Amino acid sequence: MGKKISLSLVAIIISSCLLISAGLIVGAFFLLKSQKNYTPPLVEATEPPSVDVQMDTIQQQVSDIRGLEMNAELNRAMMSNAELQDVVMNDFFKDYTPEMAQQDADVLSALGLLEPDFDLLQFYIDLYSEQIAGYYDSTTKEMYVIGDAGFTGLERMTYAHEFTHVLQDQNYDLENGLKLNDDYCEIESEYCAAVTALVEGDAVLSEQYWFLIESTDQDKNDVSDFQSTYESPVYDSAPAYMKQDFLFPYQQGFAFVQSLYGDNKWKSVDAAYANPPVSTEQILHPEKYPNEKPVKVDLPDLAAVLGVGWTEIDKGVIGEWYTSLVLDSGIDSAYQLDSFTAADAAAGWGGDAYVYYADANSEAYTFAWLSTWDNNDEAKEFLFSSKEYGTLRWGTAKVDDANSISWQDSVSMTINGDQVLWIIANDSTAYANTLTAFPNFE
Repeated sequence: MGKKISLSLVAIIISSCLLISAGLIVGAFFLLKSQKNYTPPLVEATEPPSVDVQMDTIQQQVSDIRGLEMNAELNRAMMSNAELQDVVMNDFFKDYTPEMAQQDADVLSALGLLEPDFDLLQFYIDLYSEQIAGYYDSTTKEMYVIGDAGFTGLERMTYAHEFTHVLQDQNYDLENGLKLNDDYCEIESEYCAAVTALVEGDAVLSEQYWFLIESTDQDKNDVSDFQSTYESPVYDSAPAYMKQDFLFPYQQGFAFVQSLYGDNKWKSVDAAYANPPVSTEQILHPEKYPNEKPVKVDLPDLAAVLGVGWTEIDKGVIGEWYTSLVLDSGIDSAYQLDSFTAADAAAGWGGDAYVYYADANSEAYTFAWLSTWDNNDEAKEFLFSSKEYGTLRWGTAKVDDANSISWQDSVSMTINGDQVLWIIANDSTAYANTLTAFPNFE
């Protein structure tokens, strides 16, 4: 996407409020009592203040909760749902071309997460148009809350979330200090996924404290009424992996920030901005932050073995989070492992790299994914789960021994010490040529 935006999602706001209403935030009320500046909510006035006055009040409340101050002007406004749709189509995704979307869909299809003809661009546009409740643009320094019904409880809660992003940006510089910009994130996707989880998890915790401490009875009624009528047909129809991945920064990020907060409250969270997490592994396992860093994995150049007409379409790092999604969130439920098995199999992840090549003269492709694990036993556990996944997806293996499993003359999963190599192709010649680039796995 052309801009780096920090979003409030309707789905996660609703989820957060349900947690609050059910009292499931572990230790939340105990922690509230320890807030030095805690004061009961003010009695609501008969006539509500203007929207600008309410925004100013929420800003001060969030600043007090979060312990950060504004140091620059903020451009803020309400935005209608119709205006949001225009922004999503013509701004958020203006640099994401149909060709780029198709390439992403091709890679996700090879991993079994999407159908090959899935219109990824249009689905993103529809999903974001449905789900965004507010956003902060760290490039233009503009903040918007989406709402056609006025500044009700949902919009006020959204404002608390998005204003936290303003404080983060003004104190830590999201684009330059934390490197949450398109150029860097295109290369360092794992780092940016981890830092985005820190940023969004921080905002969710801040938003929840605001709701617990400062929301009015009317706010609570408004959110409750919205919960009882809310529908999300686009999100509900999303592929399984996308549903989980869409919420990762908010749900897993929130759990990560909660673990930081439990050490020394907001001081621990603030310290993470000076030493940010670098992988989804650290987000999923806070005990591995900050010391356990990913191992860099190098791949051979496949162009030399694939021949004329073959082009590198994509390369990068899959990471622990997406490794688990591949195993448990395939587009076809028939080859989805249960989430606990997938999480256990991915938990020993140490680092990886993948590359996807396509033939310009045909529909042939080849995908190579080399992963490194914490030790040989973790690699074996991943290979065992990979075999189970592969059997569900491709049927009975043609070759099945202690170190290698293969299907259909074009798919294999092979172990060598603490490394596992997946090759997925739709052409037997491309598969064989790809394998020659990895002599340690032949």
